[in-house]
Amino acid sequence: MNRLTRPDARTLAVVAAVAALSLLVTLLVWRRQDLLGVVLALLCVLLAILAGVSVAAARQHDEPTAEEPPAAAPPPLPEPSGVDADTLDALDSRDALRAVRDRRRGLNGG
Repeated sequence: MNRLTRPDARTLAVVAAVAALSLLVTLLVWRRQDLLGVVLALLCVLLAILAGVSVAAARQHDEPTAEEPPAAAPPPLPEPSGVDADTLDALDSRDALRAVRDRRRGLNGG
């Protein structure tokens, strides 16, 4: 058996667009409002979606692929604030929390 060649994305887009357009014209001329009309309308929408996806695939294929830069090192983690979880558990009063904030402002602000 011979293996069938796969159609190009542009060819598929053109065929799907022409088929969708012909179905649309058929729907407009017949003006059917029964099950056949619904099936034809759904088929028209399906072919229009297929044409759009094929156009997008053709555009993506045409874009030059830029060489990807080597993977950069992950950004450094933010520096710890100097207060660990045990210290936060021990600090229950607002005065102690205010002192920690003041100390942090003194280190960062000035």
